Amino acid sequence: MYFGHFAVAVAIKAKEPKVPTLPIFIGVCFLDILNAFFILIGISRVSPNLEALPYLFYNLDYIDWDHSLTMALVWSFLWGASFLKDKKIALIAFLAAFSHFLIDWPMHNSDLALYPNSHLHFGLGLWGKMGIWAWVGEIFFSGILLIYAWQKSTTYRNNLKWQIIFLCLLASQLSPWLSPMKFAATLSEPYAHLMHAYLMFAGFLVPPGIFIWLDSLSKKEKKDPI
Repeated sequence: MYFGHFAVAVAIKAKEPKVPTLPIFIGVCFLDILNAFFILIGISRVSPNLEALPYLFYNLDYIDWDHSLTMALVWSFLWGASFLKDKKIALIAFLAAFSHFLIDWPMHNSDLALYPNSHLHFGLGLWGKMGIWAWVGEIFFSGILLIYAWQKSTTYRNNLKWQIIFLCLLASQLSPWLSPMKFAATLSEPYAHLMHAYLMFAGFLVPPGIFIWLDSLSKKEKKDPI
Protein backbone atom coordinates (compact mmCIF):
# COMPACT_ATOMS: atom_id res chain seq x y z
CA MET A 1 0.00 0.00 0.00
CA TYR A 2 1.01 3.59 -0.58
CA PHE A 3 -1.79 6.07 -1.27
CA GLY A 4 -4.16 3.69 0.50
CA HIS A 5 -2.48 4.65 3.78
CA PHE A 6 -3.30 8.31 3.17
CA ALA A 7 -6.91 7.39 2.34
CA VAL A 8 -7.11 5.72 5.75
CA ALA A 9 -5.75 8.91 7.32
CA VAL A 10 -8.34 11.07 5.53
CA ALA A 11 -11.10 8.74 6.77
CA ILE A 12 -9.82 8.76 10.37
CA LYS A 13 -9.55 12.55 10.33
CA ALA A 14 -13.11 12.82 8.98
CA LYS A 15 -14.34 10.51 11.76
CA GLU A 16 -12.38 12.42 14.44
CA PRO A 17 -12.19 16.03 13.20
CA LYS A 18 -11.10 17.40 16.59
CA VAL A 19 -7.98 15.20 16.69
CA PRO A 20 -4.89 17.06 15.36
CA THR A 21 -3.84 16.14 11.84
CA LEU A 22 -0.18 15.32 12.54
CA PRO A 23 -0.72 12.25 14.80
CA ILE A 24 -2.96 10.74 12.13
CA PHE A 25 -1.11 11.52 8.89
CA ILE A 26 2.39 10.86 10.19
CA GLY A 27 1.00 7.92 12.12
CA VAL A 28 -0.18 6.02 9.04
CA CYS A 29 3.32 6.52 7.56
CA PHE A 30 5.33 5.82 10.70
CA LEU A 31 6.33 2.23 9.91
CA ASP A 32 7.54 3.15 6.42
CA ILE A 33 9.47 6.17 7.70
CA LEU A 34 11.23 3.77 10.09
CA ASN A 35 11.73 1.35 7.21
CA ALA A 36 13.51 4.01 5.16
CA PHE A 37 15.78 4.84 8.10
CA PHE A 38 16.52 1.17 8.80
CA ILE A 39 17.42 0.60 5.14
CA LEU A 40 19.90 3.48 5.29
CA ILE A 41 21.64 2.09 8.38
CA GLY A 42 21.59 -1.51 7.14
CA ILE A 43 19.01 -3.07 9.48
CA SER A 44 16.35 -3.60 6.80
CA ARG A 45 17.22 -4.90 3.33
CA VAL A 46 15.63 -4.48 -0.10
CA SER A 47 16.81 -5.50 -3.56
CA PRO A 48 15.80 -4.26 -7.04
CA ASN A 49 13.34 -6.40 -8.99
CA LEU A 50 11.74 -4.84 -12.06
CA GLU A 51 9.18 -7.66 -12.07
CA ALA A 52 7.85 -6.66 -8.62
CA LEU A 53 4.54 -5.08 -9.60
CA PRO A 54 2.49 -2.99 -9.40
CA TYR A 55 4.72 -0.04 -8.46
CA LEU A 56 7.36 -1.07 -5.90
CA PHE A 57 9.92 -2.74 -8.24
CA TYR A 58 11.85 -4.03 -5.21
CA ASN A 59 11.88 -7.20 -3.16
CA LEU A 60 11.44 -6.55 0.54
CA ASP A 61 14.07 -9.02 1.66
CA TYR A 62 14.14 -8.23 5.39
CA ILE A 63 11.83 -5.72 7.06
CA ASP A 64 11.29 -7.48 10.39
CA TRP A 65 12.31 -4.58 12.64
CA ASP A 66 9.76 -2.19 11.19
CA HIS A 67 7.02 -4.32 9.59
CA SER A 68 6.74 -7.49 11.67
CA LEU A 69 3.50 -7.83 13.65
CA THR A 70 5.28 -7.53 16.99
CA MET A 71 7.33 -4.49 16.03
CA ALA A 72 4.35 -2.85 14.35
CA LEU A 73 2.56 -3.06 17.70
CA VAL A 74 5.62 -1.75 19.55
CA TRP A 75 6.20 1.20 17.19
CA SER A 76 2.50 2.02 17.10
CA PHE A 77 2.38 2.00 20.89
CA LEU A 78 5.39 4.32 21.07
CA TRP A 79 3.84 6.66 18.50
CA GLY A 80 0.61 6.77 20.48
CA ALA A 81 2.48 7.21 23.76
CA SER A 82 4.13 10.36 22.42
CA PHE A 83 0.67 12.02 22.58
CA LEU A 84 -0.24 10.67 26.00
CA LYS A 85 -1.17 14.12 27.37
CA ASP A 86 -4.52 13.50 25.68
CA LYS A 87 -5.65 9.87 25.91
CA LYS A 88 -8.01 10.11 22.96
CA ILE A 89 -5.32 11.57 20.69
CA ALA A 90 -2.90 8.89 21.91
CA LEU A 91 -5.40 6.13 21.05
CA ILE A 92 -6.13 7.57 17.59
CA ALA A 93 -2.40 7.96 16.94
CA PHE A 94 -1.84 4.31 17.92
CA LEU A 95 -4.67 3.10 15.69
CA ALA A 96 -3.45 5.22 12.77
CA ALA A 97 0.04 3.76 13.05
CA PHE A 98 -1.11 0.16 13.43
CA SER A 99 -3.53 0.52 10.51
CA HIS A 100 -0.41 0.55 8.35
CA PHE A 101 0.34 -3.09 9.17
CA LEU A 102 -3.30 -4.14 8.86
CA ILE A 103 -3.78 -2.84 5.32
CA ASP A 104 -0.29 -3.95 4.24
CA TRP A 105 -1.21 -7.52 5.20
CA PRO A 106 -3.30 -8.36 2.09
CA MET A 107 -0.83 -6.72 -0.29
CA HIS A 108 2.61 -7.90 0.89
CA ASN A 109 4.17 -11.07 -0.49
CA SER A 110 4.71 -13.07 2.73
CA ASP A 111 7.40 -10.71 4.02
CA LEU A 112 5.65 -9.59 7.23
CA ALA A 113 7.17 -11.62 10.07
CA LEU A 114 5.48 -12.45 13.36
CA TYR A 115 8.50 -10.96 15.15
CA PRO A 116 12.10 -10.17 14.07
CA ASN A 117 13.77 -13.29 12.64
CA SER A 118 10.61 -15.37 13.03
CA HIS A 119 10.09 -18.20 10.54
CA LEU A 120 6.36 -17.40 10.47
CA HIS A 121 5.48 -14.72 7.90
CA PHE A 122 2.23 -13.07 6.85
CA GLY A 123 0.98 -11.43 3.67
CA LEU A 124 -1.71 -12.55 1.25
CA GLY A 125 0.48 -11.58 -1.69
CA LEU A 126 -1.97 -9.55 -3.77
CA TRP A 127 0.94 -7.60 -5.21
CA GLY A 128 2.41 -10.79 -6.64
CA LYS A 129 -0.90 -12.41 -7.58
CA MET A 130 -2.66 -9.41 -9.13
CA GLY A 131 0.21 -7.35 -10.54
CA ILE A 132 -1.06 -4.10 -12.03
CA TRP A 133 -4.58 -4.94 -10.89
CA ALA A 134 -3.40 -4.61 -7.28
CA TRP A 135 -2.92 -0.89 -8.01
CA VAL A 136 -6.48 -0.74 -9.37
CA GLY A 137 -7.71 -2.52 -6.24
CA GLU A 138 -5.92 0.03 -4.07
CA ILE A 139 -7.73 2.79 -5.96
CA PHE A 140 -11.11 1.16 -5.24
CA PHE A 141 -10.17 0.67 -1.58
CA SER A 142 -9.15 4.33 -1.33
CA GLY A 143 -12.29 5.43 -3.15
CA ILE A 144 -14.53 3.69 -0.60
CA LEU A 145 -12.69 5.40 2.26
CA LEU A 146 -12.91 8.79 0.54
CA ILE A 147 -16.67 8.42 0.02
CA TYR A 148 -16.99 7.66 3.73
CA ALA A 149 -14.78 10.66 4.59
CA TRP A 150 -16.78 12.96 2.30
CA GLN A 151 -20.05 11.91 3.93
CA LYS A 152 -18.61 12.40 7.41
CA SER A 153 -17.14 15.79 6.53
CA THR A 154 -20.54 17.17 5.56
CA THR A 155 -21.63 16.99 9.20
CA TYR A 156 -19.11 19.68 10.14
CA ARG A 157 -18.96 21.40 6.74
CA ASN A 158 -15.30 20.74 6.08
CA ASN A 159 -14.38 20.71 2.38
CA LEU A 160 -12.24 17.69 1.45
CA LYS A 161 -12.01 18.62 -2.22
CA TRP A 162 -8.30 19.44 -2.26
CA GLN A 163 -7.33 16.49 -0.07
CA ILE A 164 -9.11 14.15 -2.49
CA ILE A 165 -7.52 15.79 -5.53
CA PHE A 166 -4.08 15.49 -3.95
CA LEU A 167 -4.66 11.82 -3.11
CA CYS A 168 -5.66 11.20 -6.73
CA LEU A 169 -2.37 12.79 -7.81
CA LEU A 170 -0.48 10.47 -5.46
CA ALA A 171 -2.29 7.46 -6.94
CA SER A 172 -1.32 8.58 -10.44
CA GLN A 173 2.27 9.35 -9.50
CA LEU A 174 2.79 5.87 -8.02
CA SER A 175 1.15 4.05 -10.90
CA PRO A 176 2.91 1.10 -12.56
CA TRP A 177 4.00 3.46 -15.35
CA LEU A 178 5.09 6.57 -13.46
CA SER A 179 6.51 5.13 -10.24
CA PRO A 180 9.95 6.64 -9.46
CA MET A 181 10.81 3.31 -7.84
CA LYS A 182 11.17 1.82 -11.32
CA PHE A 183 13.99 4.25 -12.13
CA ALA A 184 15.62 3.63 -8.75
CA ALA A 185 15.54 -0.13 -9.34
CA THR A 186 17.63 0.27 -12.51
CA LEU A 187 20.55 1.74 -10.58
CA SER A 188 23.53 -0.32 -9.51
CA GLU A 189 24.18 -1.02 -5.84
CA PRO A 190 24.59 0.62 -3.39
CA TYR A 191 22.67 3.39 -5.15
CA ALA A 192 19.59 1.25 -5.81
CA HIS A 193 18.76 0.55 -2.18
CA LEU A 194 19.86 4.02 -1.05
CA MET A 195 17.58 5.68 -3.61
CA HIS A 196 14.77 3.40 -2.46
CA ALA A 197 15.24 4.70 1.09
CA TYR A 198 15.38 8.35 -0.01
CA LEU A 199 12.20 7.94 -2.07
CA MET A 200 10.50 6.33 0.92
CA PHE A 201 11.47 9.30 3.07
CA ALA A 202 10.13 11.73 0.47
CA GLY A 203 6.99 9.70 -0.19
CA PHE A 204 6.04 9.40 3.46
CA LEU A 205 7.17 12.75 4.83
CA VAL A 206 6.26 15.30 2.14
CA PRO A 207 2.62 14.23 1.50
CA PRO A 208 1.65 14.31 5.21
CA GLY A 209 2.94 17.88 5.36
CA ILE A 210 0.79 18.78 2.36
CA PHE A 211 -2.27 17.07 3.85
CA ILE A 212 -1.75 18.98 7.11
CA TRP A 213 -1.51 22.23 5.15
CA LEU A 214 -4.64 21.41 3.12
CA ASP A 215 -6.54 20.61 6.30
CA SER A 216 -5.58 23.99 7.76
CA LEU A 217 -6.74 25.68 4.54
CA SER A 218 -10.12 23.95 4.67
CA LYS A 219 -10.57 25.11 8.27
CA LYS A 220 -9.67 28.67 7.26
CA GLU A 221 -12.21 28.57 4.42
CA LYS A 222 -14.82 27.36 6.92
CA LYS A 223 -14.12 30.30 9.24
CA ASP A 224 -13.83 32.90 6.46
CA PRO A 225 -16.20 31.93 3.61
CA ILE A 226 -15.93 34.06 0.51
